[in-house]
Amino acid sequence: MYKKLVLIVLVSFLFSGCATVPMESADKNEIVKKFNPPSNGNAALYIYRSGSLGGALKKDVWVDGECIGETAPNVFFYEEVQGDQEHKVSTESEFSPNDLLLKTDGGKNYFIRQYMKLGVFVGGAGLELVDEAEGQKAVKELDMAKKGQCSK
Repeated sequence: MYKKLVLIVLVSFLFSGCATVPMESADKNEIVKKFNPPSNGNAALYIYRSGSLGGALKKDVWVDGECIGETAPNVFFYEEVQGDQEHKVSTESEFSPNDLLLKTDGGKNYFIRQYMKLGVFVGGAGLELVDEAEGQKAVKELDMAKKGQCSK
């Protein structure tokens, strides 16, 4: 009986709750949602987390070992990186290190979705590259988080 109660509380925690992170200004949010090509031969990364699964959990995201910030449901980050290079995007996960290696082209936008994983233990996250149309559609519905605050 006790195990069932704990399981019910844990599952309800996953689908409810609302982690919050510091947000960027509305002006900056709207500027990057124009999806203009990045400048000076750079590539742009839109790293986003949509949906409410794992709503109470925040997950760190790094690009090439540099803290981008903590995600919460329905937020995104915008980061320019050098074009024509390989970059490593990483996310915090209790299951294993989760890295996405991405070869970028200068002047191009890339969309990376962070998703929550469910298993015996709660708290896993993963990353996947999505096509531009899907990524733009998702990011238009989200708000931009401030860069640079990771928990680890």
